[in-house]
Amino acid sequence: MSTKTGLLAGFAAGYILGSKAGRERYQQIEQWWNKFAGNPKVQQLTDRGKELAGEAGRRGMGAVQGGVTKASSAVRNRLGETGESPDWDSAASSS
Repeated sequence: MSTKTGLLAGFAAGYILGSKAGRERYQQIEQWWNKFAGNPKVQQLTDRGKELAGEAGRRGMGAVQGGVTKASSAVRNRLGETGESPDWDSAASSS
């Protein structure tokens, strides 16, 4: 949740809970919110936002996987691509 969204949600919750107008004002806000959230354009924008977030997540995962592949290739190259586990104890003692 972004900072602005969290701040807005916190303000709205505080206003509703602390409002002296009471139940009537709460019902007005609730009706407005239902109209807003039920608007087809708002729903389309919400769905598009979810799609964009999913695409960004997949791209990010691809980038991470590519980096892991490059790093593991570099490690294999430095180890001489023998496929054997290095003997770390002997490498440390020969230093």
